[in-house]
Amino acid sequence: MLGFVKKHDVPLGDDRWLTVVSPEEPDGTELLLEPSGHPAVQPFKTALVQDGIPATSFAVDDVPAEADRLRELGVQFTQEPLEMGPVTTAIFDDTCGNLIQIVHSR
Repeated sequence: MLGFVKKHDVPLGDDRWLTVVSPEEPDGTELLLEPSGHPAVQPFKTALVQDGIPATSFAVDDVPAEADRLRELGVQFTQEPLEMGPVTTAIFDDTCGNLIQIVHSR
């Protein structure tokens, strides 16, 4: 839904080393998707979600416009765009047990 494309997908036993990138910058920053099999992962993810803390944050140029675009793709927001002084944020559920924040700072 976010538009990332797979860059690396390396089998590592029961897990995989999987990275994704922006299709506009295939040689740019890679995001590593960590496996969820470790016993500490689920309690940690659950605690973050219960406290409303995003697992990661992405800078965007226009939070309301990006929220509208993502909503059209089926993304469910837990916090609608909110202006807090020089920062605007919105938070959504990634459907894998994480909260993701989009943010713009003026």
